[in-house]
Amino acid sequence: MQTFAGRSAGTLLILSAGAWAAGAAHAQAPAYPTKAIRMVIALAPGGGVDTTGRFIGSKLSQLWGQPVVPENRPGAGGSIASDIVAHAPPDGYTLLVNSSGVTITPSLMKLAYNAHKDLQPVTMAFISPGVMVVHPSLPVKSVKELIAFARARPDQLLYSSSGQGSAQHLSQALFCQLTGIKMTHVPYKGTAPSVTDVVAGRIAVTVASVISTRPFFTNGRLRALATVGLKRTPALPEYPTIAEAGGLPGFGGDQWYAVLAPGGTSKDVVHKLQEAIARAVLEPETRKKMLGQGLDAVGNTPEEFTAIYNAEIARWAKVIKDIGLQAN
Repeated sequence: MQTFAGRSAGTLLILSAGAWAAGAAHAQAPAYPTKAIRMVIALAPGGGVDTTGRFIGSKLSQLWGQPVVPENRPGAGGSIASDIVAHAPPDGYTLLVNSSGVTITPSLMKLAYNAHKDLQPVTMAFISPGVMVVHPSLPVKSVKELIAFARARPDQLLYSSSGQGSAQHLSQALFCQLTGIKMTHVPYKGTAPSVTDVVAGRIAVTVASVISTRPFFTNGRLRALATVGLKRTPALPEYPTIAEAGGLPGFGGDQWYAVLAPGGTSKDVVHKLQEAIARAVLEPETRKKMLGQGLDAVGNTPEEFTAIYNAEIARWAKVIKDIGLQAN
């Protein structure tokens, strides 16, 4: 075996030149970012996705000294915005802010992009825990009491959601399927009107975010029964999950807000984005403030988020098949 000392001067010269060239190429690699970043927001202004996206954009702009320009492109369950980013150059200058709905639409719609290949998960910024609430006129104070009450009145209770095929719709449809109860779904165009009609007594039950419902169940205009996540949320630690309260192990799923990039974006850029976003959302004061609004900061790695993203696509595909919802 030839030792280092036994190599010729020519070989060493070639090795040294190659190492210098590699180092020079690395040193001359373009920095990121060097220009404005376009942030495509999948839902309308004023909602959780929009608020999250604008918050992250402002933090990135402060950190990097480059403008981050928010652009709301709502419609088709967020797939219009997703399609724009999926077909954008994979250079880190076009980003997507979307909700967990991005993992539902592949099973509900014929998309012009491949959800696995054309979008690169960067990080889940926040979890927005869902909570099941009922109108206080309903004589139930627990999930088990709701199940018993609804079972005795098939198809008489109405439940609302933010739209056909939304996470709120699917979670409640799955709840009905697993418990054997029959309630009637009333879809709305957004969370606010869905919750408003429960407050007004026109709808009996809904699942919506803590931030959308807490003002009403703290003043007695709604009654909160349980949270919808797989585990209890720090935003409402005193409330059990539906899985706990209803005897439905494994039931649950949280709404979340996340950042994605075009598929094929370099790992260096993706990790730089993730690190900056995590730094922003996990800053102690920010974390405390957001938790007070019902948002749990996450900031996980691209690898961790990709695993969740792929698993959620598969999970919602099964739910949609199991409840017999037809894709458009």
